[in-house]
Amino acid sequence: MSNDSTAKTLIVATILCVVCSVVVSWSAVSLKPLQDENKVLDVKKNLLMTAGLVKATATKEEILEAYKQIEEKLVDLKTGDYVTDMDVTKFDAVKAAKDPKMNYAIPASEDKGKIKFRAKYSKVFFVKDGETTKSVVFPIHGKGLWSTMYGFLVLETDLNTVKGIGFYSHGETPGLGGEIDNPHWRSVWPGKKIFGDAGKPQIQVIKGEANKASSFDIDGLSGATLTANGVTGTVRYWMGDDAFGPFIDKFTQGGGE
Repeated sequence: MSNDSTAKTLIVATILCVVCSVVVSWSAVSLKPLQDENKVLDVKKNLLMTAGLVKATATKEEILEAYKQIEEKLVDLKTGDYVTDMDVTKFDAVKAAKDPKMNYAIPASEDKGKIKFRAKYSKVFFVKDGETTKSVVFPIHGKGLWSTMYGFLVLETDLNTVKGIGFYSHGETPGLGGEIDNPHWRSVWPGKKIFGDAGKPQIQVIKGEANKASSFDIDGLSGATLTANGVTGTVRYWMGDDAFGPFIDKFTQGGGE
């Protein structure tokens, strides 16, 4: 067959496509376990960073060592009780939120985070020093301007004083809403209070610079009002009665440990 023939060109192109497809498919399948492991490790790293236990440069070994200070528990968000008949390490709140048997439709009047559905249960992470709980980490997520923002809110054991906040996955605009990753902005959160005198979440990201004396106001994000509003709604929803509120009540009354 001549090298200039159309048939030979098509045969060579077909063989090349098949070989490339096999290589790409093999790579995708064989590397998926490593990708999944890295995703889990990245979430743990961000949790630990938000809790102030590791730095951004932490190695895999440092992350795994620091994570030994974390105790995971599963909470029924309706009752605030711990769930003991499920494996907390295998629970995936994102998948559960999409499962009609495992999710909960959030009433529109309560949906401050604009997520419509959430899992019935959620992990809560306890930062331990021996048997003593030093702080509590809550997973949170809600809509920003362009994306669903996934992160962690760390509270002191009074479950009212903020120790840290961080978002590990979002698609907000770099330089605008993406500033929720900015360490300087995150540094204004520690010490702020979640709940007002009425026991309702009062913390908020305002437009402009917050009064330093305010216990509840956080500096705004320049040019990113909708993302800022999304952060406020996200935090207020997850700290409210329709989410972690029942657990927070029981924990602060001494029934959480």
